[in-house]
Amino acid sequence: MPLNRRKFLKKSAVTGAGVALAGAAAAPAAQAAEKKKPGRHPKRYSLTVMGTTDLHGHVFNWDYFKDAEYADAKGNAMGLARVSTLVNQIRQEKGRRNTLLLDAGDTIQGTPLTYYFAKVDPITAKGGPVHPMAQAMNAIGYDAAALGNHEFNYGIETLRKFEDQCRFPLLGANALDAKTLKPAFPPYFIKKFQVPGAPPVKVAVLGLTNPGIAIWDKAYVQGKLTFPGLEEQAAKWVPKLRSMGADVVVVSAHSGSSGTSSYGDQLPYVENSAALVAQQVPGIDAILVGHAHVEIPELKVTNTATGKTVVLSEPLCYAERLSVFDFELVFEKGRWTVESVAASLRDAKTVADDPKITRLLKDEHALVVEYVNQVVGTATATLTTVDARYKDAPIIDLITKVQEDVVKAALAGTAYASLPVIAQASPFSRTSEIPAGKVTIRDLSGLYVYDNTLVAKLLTGAQVRAYLEYSAEYFVQTAADAVVDPEKLTNANGRPDYNYDYVSGFSYEIDVAQAAGSRIKNLTYNGAALDDAQQFVLAVNNYRANGGGAFPHVASATEVWSESTEIRTRIAEWVTAKGVLDPADFASVDWKLTRNGTPVF
Repeated sequence: MPLNRRKFLKKSAVTGAGVALAGAAAAPAAQAAEKKKPGRHPKRYSLTVMGTTDLHGHVFNWDYFKDAEYADAKGNAMGLARVSTLVNQIRQEKGRRNTLLLDAGDTIQGTPLTYYFAKVDPITAKGGPVHPMAQAMNAIGYDAAALGNHEFNYGIETLRKFEDQCRFPLLGANALDAKTLKPAFPPYFIKKFQVPGAPPVKVAVLGLTNPGIAIWDKAYVQGKLTFPGLEEQAAKWVPKLRSMGADVVVVSAHSGSSGTSSYGDQLPYVENSAALVAQQVPGIDAILVGHAHVEIPELKVTNTATGKTVVLSEPLCYAERLSVFDFELVFEKGRWTVESVAASLRDAKTVADDPKITRLLKDEHALVVEYVNQVVGTATATLTTVDARYKDAPIIDLITKVQEDVVKAALAGTAYASLPVIAQASPFSRTSEIPAGKVTIRDLSGLYVYDNTLVAKLLTGAQVRAYLEYSAEYFVQTAADAVVDPEKLTNANGRPDYNYDYVSGFSYEIDVAQAAGSRIKNLTYNGAALDDAQQFVLAVNNYRANGGGAFPHVASATEVWSESTEIRTRIAEWVTAKGVLDPADFASVDWKLTRNGTPVF
């Protein structure tokens, strides 16, 4: 659909004019005020900026996959209903007129609640519902939110509809129209805070999103949107905001602080560049960090050009924490200056749900609970992911079997029909379980927690070997005589579970005593050593197919088929058609961990 910039142009024109006029009149009035009161202490003002990030559709402290209150080993609680209570407390402490509430992206994807209103009862339908995240965030009173990469998972039409339903702007200074290279969303938001006896304090919020969108959601954005680097666009916009009279500049960035990228050299832009922005771009006072799903109460970064400190904070995802930036400003020589910034976190587990939010969305919540508890089949045995990271687990074989079947059916009658179909899948969750007996949509959704879709790519045997070697880097090198602790065997170099892949159709060993790159042993296909020249069709999720995780060869491989139906939906369809979920129909032992040829388990 056309990239409608109506909101941005309208809001910027009004806000920008207001700022320009106010800025022009402020200095003489302020200087006059100072002359009237010689010897008086300078005027001071305290401002509080609150922030959330990576909400991923969590309104309530509820686990739709477990059909129960959310609980984890650390006793965390989550959800916007809790955050609303924290926000109310801070507004009462500080005075609502002295606070700003922001979000750093990844809002409309991540739970059955958000899936339901994107796919089952979509907000894009004529006369469709208002998205529950828009309802909650409007009610809480958000001032602005940055775009996250997962905002694009359901396509631009869904995102634009969500944008229309929000009573606050979705910001993305580096989300550009691919044709005009002009902002496709508002780059910034400016708000004035009135101070008795002094000019207003003007706070500018610059929104930056993740360049990886160009890879992860290529199917939706290619040729329509482009996503340059955060540092480049911040360097362009921050001086403009200062010239427009901004006394305070806050960046809301859907980008982590580590300076690393999961997509290797596929893009010339850094994925997690929030600290680099702070370091390289003068004029920023604070950055609300997102994307990385880590907890950073306060991180101080020195700007190399000015020597000034920039304060960063990242609240834990799923509305488990709220970042709080406390600014102290002083008015001297006709202008406001930031004297200090301190950041801290508030914890959702310390408060109860805000009943206003609970009442607002109780019907939507009930609808989704009913939906996910639909029975679609019966399991003959309990299947679990508890040890799927280091043992070949039947529950992951279920995913690869479904993907193989879907792709084989899709390629029937084509030039690729005779090629063998293999499939990849990752152990996304460590707690998923499909119990023996009745199987529900929530059981299957808990197994496949992402809204990925299926793609078919052509790979050679040699490329599959390289793919498996790369995947095997997930394991920590462990000497043959060392004691094995399963909890310390995986996630080498911080690699997450979702970037470790099974590949079906082969038999192989992963020798963890060997150095990375030399671990795949006894790799066979159909009982014979793998032929490096043989062609295979890899059934792969769209995240991996587009380069997510930087696995070799797959992003550049020839694509022979793709679809927009979610893999989790395909799993539910497969189980529904079978009626009975029997491991005999899909389970096989394809790989095992060894050390110098001796099995680890």
